[in-house]
Formats: sequence, C-alpha cells, structure tokens
Amino acid sequence: MANELTIKITGEAGQGMQTIGAALCQMFKNTGFHIFASQDYMSRIRGGNNFFQLRISDKPLYTLRQKSDITVALDKASVAIHRSSMKDGGVLVLDKKKFTITGEDSAFLDIPFYDMATCTGGSEIFINSVACGVIAGMTGVEFHSAEQVMEATFAEKSEEVVRKNKEAARAGYDFVKNNFKQDTFWIKAGASTDTSTLVMNGNDAIALGAIRAGCKFYSAYPMTPSTSIMNVIAHYGKEFHIAVEQAEDEIAAINMIIGASFAGVRSMTATSGGGFALMVEGLSLAAMTETPIVVVVAQRPAPATGFPTRTAQADLEFVLHAGHGEFARVVYVPGTIEEAFSVTIKAFNIAEKYQVPVFLMTDQHLADSYRDIEAFDLNKVKVQRYIISKEDSKNIKDYKRYQFTESGISPRAIPSWIEDVIYADSDEHTEEGHITEDADMGRKMVEKRFYKKFSGLLQEVEKPTAYNVVGADIVLLGFGSTYGVMKEVADAIVDKKIGLIHLSQVWPFPASAMIGLLKDAKKILTVENNAGGQLARLLRRETGLQVSGSVLKYDGRPFHLDYLIDCVKKEG
Repeated sequence: MANELTIKITGEAGQGMQTIGAALCQMFKNTGFHIFASQDYMSRIRGGNNFFQLRISDKPLYTLRQKSDITVALDKASVAIHRSSMKDGGVLVLDKKKFTITGEDSAFLDIPFYDMATCTGGSEIFINSVACGVIAGMTGVEFHSAEQVMEATFAEKSEEVVRKNKEAARAGYDFVKNNFKQDTFWIKAGASTDTSTLVMNGNDAIALGAIRAGCKFYSAYPMTPSTSIMNVIAHYGKEFHIAVEQAEDEIAAINMIIGASFAGVRSMTATSGGGFALMVEGLSLAAMTETPIVVVVAQRPAPATGFPTRTAQADLEFVLHAGHGEFARVVYVPGTIEEAFSVTIKAFNIAEKYQVPVFLMTDQHLADSYRDIEAFDLNKVKVQRYIISKEDSKNIKDYKRYQFTESGISPRAIPSWIEDVIYADSDEHTEEGHITEDADMGRKMVEKRFYKKFSGLLQEVEKPTAYNVVGADIVLLGFGSTYGVMKEVADAIVDKKIGLIHLSQVWPFPASAMIGLLKDAKKILTVENNAGGQLARLLRRETGLQVSGSVLKYDGRPFHLDYLIDCVKKEG
C-alpha cells in the first residue's frame, strides 16, 4: 500500500477539470489524507488542454511531483501530451471507444466514460463526475465519501442535477470495482479527519484575510491570476457589508480605493503586472496624500500579455521601484496559504498605521494551488485601526492632516467627523494640506514620507523563515511560492544537509537578519521563477552578500519537487 499518489485529470477547457479537481481535494481531505493540488489551464474558454494535478499522502505536502501515478485523459489530445509524464507502473485511464491510441508502453485502463455519463446523466457533461467515482474506486476510498462531495459540489443546483452527478460517480466507482485489480493504487490515510481542517488556495486565503481585516471596499478590473479574489469577496460581500466594484480599468480601480480609503474605509485592489503598470500613477498619488491602500500583484509571465494563465516571479523589482518620486512602501510575499491569510491582515494594519501603500505579491502558482490546512485561529488575529475616533474628532481644532511628528505619522481624521475642512492635494503641500512651493517645506515632507516612516517600518519587518541552516552544505533562498518546494527538497535530500531561508517580506528588506543567517553559509542558491535572479540582486544590494548561484525557472511553470532535487544535486 502506497503512502503517496499523484493523480492528474486532463482534458479540454469546458470539461470540468476544476470542478472535479476541487471535489477530489475535498474527498481525500475528508478521508484523512493530506493534499496538494494545482491547476494548469490555457487562456481560452473551450478547447486546448487543461489539467488538474493532485498529490495525496499520509504526510503534509507543500508541492507537486513531475510524474503521475494515475492519469485520467478525457480527450485524445491529452493522451499524447501527458503520456510521457507518467511514472513507471502508472496507469493511463481513458475511453478507448471514444478515441484510438497506439502503442502499449504504458498500462491502460479502459473506462467507458462517455457511455456511463450519457446513461446516468443523459449528457457527456457528466464525465467529470464519472471520473470522480473512478478515482475513488481506484484509490480505495469508500463511495459515501465521493457521494458527499458530489452533494456539496452541486448543492446550489437542482435535486435532479445532484442526483445525476451522484449516479454518474456511482457508475464509475462500480465499474472500477468490478473490472480493476483492487489494491494497486490504494493508499493509507494518516491525517486526521477532523472537519475543522480546510482546503483552500492562495487567493481564497487572501480574500478571507481581507474580509477578516475589515476591508469594506474592493475595486478591481479582472486580470488573471488575481480575479478569484474579487469573486470570493463579492460572494461574501452582502454578509460582511463590503462594496465590490468591477472597475472599467485598473486606473479607475486604484483611484477608487484611494478615494474610499480617504473617506476612512479599508480598501483593496488586485491585479497582475500589466494591470499594475496602469496603476503606477495612482500609487504615487496614494503616497503623496498619505492614503493607506493594499494592492495585490498576482504575477504571471510577461512582458505585455505574456502567458496569462501561468506563473512567474519576475515583477519583484518592478513593484519595489514603481511610482515616481521617493516614498515608503511595504512588500509582502507570502509563501503558504496560511501566510497569505495572516499577512493580508497585517498588510491592512501596517498600511493604516503608517499611511503608506502596502503590496501583497503572489503568483499564479500560489493563487491557484490547493492545500489542506488547519482552520485559522481567529482569536490570534489582531485587527487594529489607526484613525481618530468619531468622538475624539469632535474636539479637534486647527487640524493638520500632514502634521510633522517624530515618527512621520500624522493624526488621521475622517472627513465629516470633524468640523474643520480636510485638505489633500497631489501637489507638494504644507502640514495643513495647502499647496506650497517652499523648498524647506518640500524637504521636510520628503523626509516625513520617506525616512521617518521607513525607520518605523524597519521595526515591523517579518522575520525570514529559517530551516536547517546551521551547518548546511547548501542553503536555498527564496521568496513567495517557492517555500513549499524548497522545504520538501531540504527534507528529501539525505546525503547532504540542505537548509532553506524563505522571505515573506522583501521590503523593507530584513538585511540584519539575513546577514546573521547567511554569514557562515558554505553555499547559497536562490530559487526563483524569473530569468534575472532578482532576489539574488536584491540580497547583494541590501547586504553585500553574493550568492553562489541561482536556480532559475522562467517557462511559466512552477518548480516541482523532482526537478528542484535534480538541480540542487547538480549544484552540490
């Protein structure tokens, strides 16, 4: 009995890979397995080739493997594309009646997907539910677990739709039980079946973090891979009194959240690199007016449109330097789903405390990858507001919105809560907010917005995560979504000691902490989804430390465990 399996479901866009993938994640989690899953999809509504890859184990998982044990191909093209990515001893599950195949270099399991879908549901659209039943049967999962996820997945549909999907899954399950060697791919569950555990992806976690942080206005123009953040917030908008606006473009989106924040409402937008390019002028406006905003930049390969549905980490330097003029900013790069939730809450707190723009940088891999996690402990969540209360506002006289203080942070009142007029302008201004061209005033304001706030922000920096660093033969260094694959590589390689350092915040850069962690390192390798080694350059600029090398991947696909193991061994 295996302790780990990789399952791939592949077919055309429109055949329901995402639906079955999410259902399988929930099914295996409910049965007691740890899961990690990700989707690979083309930038089209129909056709092409999409796949959902799921890894299950009795131990916690953080990344994917390159080759699969079970590959379910729902169309002919999938056979040719994914046949070579099967493990030795793996099986290719397909409907031979629907399309012919040549060669017998892989094991085949012939499943009449289309006949069963039509007989039980009356339409080929039910093949994904048949596939769910097939996979449950092949892995030794009891059918009631598959039945439960069918009910949950289609709960908002009619009773007839739920019934047909359950019958389709049952047909697939029974066919496998009657025609396939029973224990070939059975896997032992080792995780808890505690229903408090959750399955979610990075975008889900960011959306829930924003809701918990008190975000009350969200404006964005849909841009993959950030769009589902808006979908989740909109889904819960009525329940949590959140206004959601799909703007006409990214320029409008960022200016809307600046306006909402100026009025006292916690606000956020999300986009990708191309959309953020349009937001840059608005970013400088937020900095000049000292209006707190939170901006999610979910990276994808570029330049221009690039690979719209793929992953990259190539916008790091862009976000660090975006905007005309000099001003303080914060850039978080969460590496796990748990961090995506907690760091989002911190982003709102820090943005409001220091009245600066705060970025959450993710990528398609983190955005769309699913993992089982413990339920968030909301008792540990601290949501802090940094505005003058309505009661205290009544006593304010001669209000100075941009008052000079030791910290650079001015008291922030909300328009209509005080009797004085609040002035704000994109021109340089006085403490009261009036336009000025005085040189001395300009110098003081730059120091206020830049030096003084930056000094405070340095005290709030997230510490790097260090693992196995002392005495390591090789230290892997990464940011954002590379945490998981680095962690598993560090555990998988046993003939050398592999350590890792992961950054969940890259600005202000934790220079002192990094020097302390790396000063005695024998060999440092950055692991980055970009072509230029942007993290390596940032490390050198901020600390003077030179890395030994970089493992760079820039084909739009994430690092897989086996690939990075090979790369590290070659470097070692």
